[in-house]
Amino acid sequence: MSQLHVDPSHLKPASLTPPVSKSDAQRALVLAHHTGHWPLAALQSEPESDLPADVRVLKRGVDALRLPAGPVRDVDCADGGAPFRILVTQSAVTPGVHVRLTGTPRLGERPHGPLFKSLQEALGPAGLKLTEGKPWPVEIQAPTRTADPVFRVPGDQSSQYASSLLLGCAALFLREHRPWSVEIQGTLTSAGYLELTVSWLRRFGFTVEETGSRFTVTAHQASKSAPPMPGDWSSLGYLLLIAWRTGGSVERADPSSAHPDQAILCLVQPAGLTPVPGPDLTMRMEGKARAGLVASGKECPDLLPTLAALACVLPGPSTLTDVGILRLKESDRLEGIRTLVAAYGGTTTLDGETLTLTPPAAPPAHFAMDSKGDHRLAMVSATLAILSGAKLTLTGPECVEKSFPGFWRQVERVGVRLTE
Repeated sequence: MSQLHVDPSHLKPASLTPPVSKSDAQRALVLAHHTGHWPLAALQSEPESDLPADVRVLKRGVDALRLPAGPVRDVDCADGGAPFRILVTQSAVTPGVHVRLTGTPRLGERPHGPLFKSLQEALGPAGLKLTEGKPWPVEIQAPTRTADPVFRVPGDQSSQYASSLLLGCAALFLREHRPWSVEIQGTLTSAGYLELTVSWLRRFGFTVEETGSRFTVTAHQASKSAPPMPGDWSSLGYLLLIAWRTGGSVERADPSSAHPDQAILCLVQPAGLTPVPGPDLTMRMEGKARAGLVASGKECPDLLPTLAALACVLPGPSTLTDVGILRLKESDRLEGIRTLVAAYGGTTTLDGETLTLTPPAAPPAHFAMDSKGDHRLAMVSATLAILSGAKLTLTGPECVEKSFPGFWRQVERVGVRLTE
């Protein structure tokens, strides 16, 4: 695995550009496929190399599902948890299709059982065959008919299950012209991501009724064109902090976005940072750090590593709650955060589901970090280096390809020197 040396000693202001939103693009791709807007125009204008790897994976998977009837379709999901879960359901609701899904060992270790069980309970009586390998391949043979129009799924592990099933409900509604529902059992974690899915369904003309813990697709009105694509708020988190440190700004920062990671705009304010919107969806961050911060993994789990990097340069301790969900990501991000803080010279205390981060008295001149193949850990390590002025030796920088292929180019815009 390669190493990258990050030298932030010559910083300058710049205008930074995030990629299109990975979460938004994945939902839009599926809905464009079902509503006659394929290929999705908003992504056609983006260079293929700048699209997040997860978006490219999902696009290839949908392309495979759109092929004429024939032999088994093989789809490699790499380490994309969201593309895999979405494609599992899309395969199961595509009449008569036979799909083999594969991925990395780490993806195979992540939990998918509740999604499989939900699909088997709803579609198994109609003939769905879903076979798990150890862990690969996951093989799906979809039925040509359906039965009970309700998917039931627990909400405590991941909202991706419910989102995947709700996108399946849209496909089934268009095919059968009858309502299809997702019923969530228990408390839903990361509820904002399901709200994002509902938002995209509505933007593509679907009527989604919410009754307690049940979400039902009840109607559809075709639109002339697909909606535009926003910038990625997960990536904007890094860029806004970098712009705060360097006096620059970011583009594509739509404050009206439904993306859960937009919560960063509120979460940093108690620490002394204030987002300032500009013209044409530009934004900058102003203010002087004055305190620690508080954030919850139930609300915005993907933001917690970014906020941990910021916490390392704040003048007081910060608290991250409901952090157990971080263990189930591309890597064990809870341990990744603790490793990053320790490498930087700070300390962490874990008490059940609550992590307290205390920054060091003074930043180190240099620290080292291994991304463990996790795109977010790679980018937050670089963000911390820029925020603090400390040089960084990063192992595994190439994993940013998953969500932000152009990240290192953006970092160089602010004067960071990168050497291998």
